[in-house]
Amino acid sequence: MIVGIGADLCSVERMKRALRSEHFRSRIFTPDETAYCESKGAGRFESYAASFAAREAFVKASGADFGAVMFGGNFALLRDDGVPKISLSGKLAMNDAKIFVSITHEKDYALAMIVIEKKGE
Repeated sequence: MIVGIGADLCSVERMKRALRSEHFRSRIFTPDETAYCESKGAGRFESYAASFAAREAFVKASGADFGAVMFGGNFALLRDDGVPKISLSGKLAMNDAKIFVSITHEKDYALAMIVIEKKGE
């Protein structure tokens, strides 16, 4: 049964400005996310924006604490052969849930959508 749906839109330009701060980058994104985004060269800001939007969408879908999702490394948007997936650990771990994620970006904006499904709910 679906127990949560969340979506978020992130401005690529806003993310580009935020990433001027290395402190912001290291507090929000995991090393794996940073490596992936940086591997995209000129498209890295779109990838960062998509990862940020996924965090916001997850907060909306799960009701999890904003700070727990944004900081601390317990949330990561990973790409498995190009397919996005969510990795959760620590207090965000959801062993009994299946999390579906879809991301897209086009020039000025990145969008993420999260659906959380649990059996027996």
